[in-house]
Amino acid sequence: MYNRKAAVQYAQRWWNSYNPAYPKFEVDCTNFVSQCLAAGGAPMRGYPQRNKGWWIGGGTWSFSWSVAHSLRWYLEGSSSGLKAKRVQSADLLVPGDVIFYDFTGDGRIDHSSFVVSKTGGVPLVNAHTANSRNRHWSFITSPAYSPQIKYYFFHINENLVL
Repeated sequence: MYNRKAAVQYAQRWWNSYNPAYPKFEVDCTNFVSQCLAAGGAPMRGYPQRNKGWWIGGGTWSFSWSVAHSLRWYLEGSSSGLKAKRVQSADLLVPGDVIFYDFTGDGRIDHSSFVVSKTGGVPLVNAHTANSRNRHWSFITSPAYSPQIKYYFFHINENLVL
């Protein structure tokens, strides 16, 4: 089972610092989201092929571990281990879920964040790169925001059986 509480606790602990057990990237958002998912017990698979699965180990990692666009496609297509369902609106998300951002609307995911709570039905997220804690999910105050933004909402499946 995916432990949402453990994943959220991890996100709250490391939102503004970097766990020395993991590499740090200049663009660190998806690495952070992946760490949160792993803290919740999400199983890794695909090692050592960087373009397969979702994993980190042996001094390297899959593209889906560290690249927002790749993690989005991994979650959309995974049928075992770490699985998620794309939902149509932010209000369907709960703590432990993931949001992806296509800031320019060009079809390429630019950013990812991790849902840590809901206030009045509105998800709040933590993120790295521009480190954020309990931020409104829409990122409308971000300098990267544009009117063309597209959001991708993913509800993580609690059943993580391989």
